[in-house]
Amino acid sequence: MRHRDGRLYARGSELTLRRDRVTAAMNKFSKTIAFAASVVALIGAGVVLALHAQAEVPPYFPTKLKNVSDSQQLIVVVGRSRTSSYSTAYTYQKGSDGIWRAKFSAMAARNGWAGWVWGSQRVQNTGTSPMGTYRITTSFGLKTNPGTKVPYRRIDSNDYWVGDRYDPKTYNLFEPYASAKRTWRTSQAERLAAYPTQYEYSAVINFNRPAASSVTWNSTYSEYVTSQPVNTTRGSAIFLHINGAGSTAGCVSLGRTNLINVLKWLDPSKKPRIVMAPLADIGLV
Repeated sequence: MRHRDGRLYARGSELTLRRDRVTAAMNKFSKTIAFAASVVALIGAGVVLALHAQAEVPPYFPTKLKNVSDSQQLIVVVGRSRTSSYSTAYTYQKGSDGIWRAKFSAMAARNGWAGWVWGSQRVQNTGTSPMGTYRITTSFGLKTNPGTKVPYRRIDSNDYWVGDRYDPKTYNLFEPYASAKRTWRTSQAERLAAYPTQYEYSAVINFNRPAASSVTWNSTYSEYVTSQPVNTTRGSAIFLHINGAGSTAGCVSLGRTNLINVLKWLDPSKKPRIVMAPLADIGLV
């Protein structure tokens, strides 16, 4: 019996050892499965988050816009509605890696007192801002250049911006003074110095502007003229300028500090554009 009992004891120990090994293996397997499940869960969560982030890209983000073209700097002005004079301006820059990133925080802005209308349907003196995408190629102001790379003209009390629909060749052009021989009426032009707050600094929005290559100086009448007149019913002098007391007559305005920061940021080599429309229409312009 001792020999038999010893043999039974040995077999019992062997079974116990095997059982412990099986238990350890099962525990290890369970941990592996749990880890794998955690990885799958994390990957799944990442996919969900990525899809959610993609779904959350706002309609005014550059990749959602239609007419960005070769621009690497965008000012996107998003109105509350077609009848509102309140809007928000966003700024974006495209990096060397091809990715668009926000430049400044969102900025409160104002637009025309009568809201928005498609640029192709706008009528002069209706208080509407023209929906669309436009280049920004020039700037001006009553004070010295604040540091913008965009071609800048310091204006004075002699300067006008013409909107005389009966004189197409000078329509929507800057004029350095009102010559006695001029063909346009001062009553149908903005004397820029009359708006010292708004035009302390300003950028010109290229809405309904004659092509720069078509503009020459006419020494007979002492005025700039274009050989390619634009539509004289659409309106003129649409600018991005400093806030006044409230809404605008069709321009877009920002707070003074914000406007100066935007001007300093704009770089002609990056072909800046401004995209402007109410939220419901921003993806269409």
